[in-house]
Amino acid sequence: MLTDRLNQNIDTIIRRSDVDCECSNIYDKESNTRSNSWLNIFSGFLGQELAMDLGTANTLIYMKGRGIVLNEPSVVAVYTDTGEPFAVGREAKEIYGKTPKKVKCIRPLKDGVIADFNITEIMIKNFISRICNKLCLRRPKMIISVPSGVTMVEKRAVQSAAYQSGVATVKLMEEPMAAAIGSGIPVHSASGHMIVDIGGGTTEVAVTSLGGTTYSESIRIAGDEMDEAIENFIKKAFNLQIGKYEAEKIKLTIGSAMPMTETREIKIFGSDLTTGSPRELIIDDAIVRHALKEPVQAIVDAVVRALERTSPELAEDIIENGVCIAGGGALLNGLPERLSLETGLKFYRAQDPLTAIVRGDGAVLEAMKEYEQVFIA
Repeated sequence: MLTDRLNQNIDTIIRRSDVDCECSNIYDKESNTRSNSWLNIFSGFLGQELAMDLGTANTLIYMKGRGIVLNEPSVVAVYTDTGEPFAVGREAKEIYGKTPKKVKCIRPLKDGVIADFNITEIMIKNFISRICNKLCLRRPKMIISVPSGVTMVEKRAVQSAAYQSGVATVKLMEEPMAAAIGSGIPVHSASGHMIVDIGGGTTEVAVTSLGGTTYSESIRIAGDEMDEAIENFIKKAFNLQIGKYEAEKIKLTIGSAMPMTETREIKIFGSDLTTGSPRELIIDDAIVRHALKEPVQAIVDAVVRALERTSPELAEDIIENGVCIAGGGALLNGLPERLSLETGLKFYRAQDPLTAIVRGDGAVLEAMKEYEQVFIA
């Protein structure tokens, strides 16, 4: 009997100690959560750290500790007489081509670089004001990705636009490296990996190894040129003038780089060049594929050149690892299959290819010491 009572008392003590430990763990977790939230608030007052994908078609911003906080079209509407902003981002894109004479819509970036410095400054300043704490004591720090083929003057223009927008410090990194990191490629390994980033203004082809690029090429043929090719083909073939964003809608809806299993059609709208009257037309994917023939072939040729100029040792790794495609252009139907057919290699899309670059910028922002060597001097 004495032994049984003693065992019961011991069990009771053990159960109480377990409960106390659980309560202590819960309290510790709550304390850590509270301390982290207060730390985030306090750091927000001291200054935010940002990473930006300043794209021809879209601008995305990543904030340290929060992830992607902004994804907007790179479009600005301004008053023609004063130059003051009327709308920025998505609102400006929605009114593109519909504005009165006193307002004009501008895309300030072309072929991956700044074409209109003042409008770019307005756009960056507007985007930063949306996401940053207005009571912040310090100006934000920023990482910006740029195409690998930009000149020193173009790089300085990006930095100057950021500084004029209120950024304290700016670091630049190449877009293909950012896309590789954002796509989950182990860029620090000794194994070679190829990344093809097809954006709005440029297509970047690069081979990475040991934290750097062994080969990179940037061609100024990408999503915008595809839209322009569709617009021009429909104008010549059907005597119908369509808008820039109508061409983009056609590309996203039925555009393809390879014949599809089923024929797809879309109704389009434009202005008849003979009568000047509005007209609608139904086209199929074969017409769009023919329109996209030249820009798609240019991308294929850039990939083939990269493979030809890659060392045999890295070529072996690329054969084993496959080739990753990122950027908005990667969403073109049949593009991985077309590239595989032309090269004999395996091509695959990155997870969420539209945000690959900014996610790569964000990964660098979160671990600056680990990725110190990826910045452009």
